Amino acid sequence: MDKLDCMRAFAAVAAQSSFTGGARQLGISTKLASKYVARLEERLGAQLLNRTTRKVTLTDTGRAYLERCLPLLDQFDELEDVVQLRQKELAGPVRVTAPTGFGSRELVEALQPFQQAHPKVAVELVLSDRHLPILEEGVDLAVRFGALKESTLVARKLCDMRLVVVAAPGYLAAHGAPSEPEALATHNCLLQMTSPQPDIWTFGDGGQKTVNVGGSFRANSPRAVAHMAAHGLGIARCPHYTARPFLADGRLQVLFEEQETGPITLYAVYPPSRHLTARIRALIDHLASYFSSS
Repeated sequence: MDKLDCMRAFAAVAAQSSFTGGARQLGISTKLASKYVARLEERLGAQLLNRTTRKVTLTDTGRAYLERCLPLLDQFDELEDVVQLRQKELAGPVRVTAPTGFGSRELVEALQPFQQAHPKVAVELVLSDRHLPILEEGVDLAVRFGALKESTLVARKLCDMRLVVVAAPGYLAAHGAPSEPEALATHNCLLQMTSPQPDIWTFGDGGQKTVNVGGSFRANSPRAVAHMAAHGLGIARCPHYTARPFLADGRLQVLFEEQETGPITLYAVYPPSRHLTARIRALIDHLASYFSSS
């Protein structure tokens, strides 16, 4: 067994306080992670981890070894990056997660030029409308919307996206166009359930005006809400990117444009590390450039 593999397994298990979590982070089996750590302890002639049925903790020796082990692993990754950058060819796997609606279209379109430029980078895209636990799932990079909860994760802003209120001309002709946001309380409003408060819509740059809304349709997908609005079912509030194709062909129009609330922010979120591999850093830079200019 390669000593670096053993060291990586030990560091991952220590970070997760679990052989299962460490193995998942590395994309290997729990059995193999256990084998790597046992082999490392055998080589060193010392116990690095205390094992119980509920948790794995560092011994004093293990804590001292980990402090010296992590910088060495970072230096080795950096060395590999230097070689890759000199060759101007990135290679290796990157596991990315994103919301289903955004990831299946906008993110895929953003990834295409990156993969064309770096064909040896193997991107695995995991789409989910729940926030996957990055460390536990072995995710390298998550693309997420909105304010981030307090976390040990690192977040880099990619861009701001407008949040718009839209309706079909046919719906407005049949039910009347609301002259002020307060009038939305009497309309059939389509609710996006991934919002923190789907039945309370805010207006104004500081969100100082709030309106209680309700209606006959709700979904956990902003794209589904935009589609239903385009078919004349009601008035929706959704990210601009979901409404863009319907605005372009006239099936939707924006309401209260001058009273829009602040935008939602798109972030690249990744595990804390002193060193990002060249391929992950290059992908984050690419996404930031792509979305900031789109």
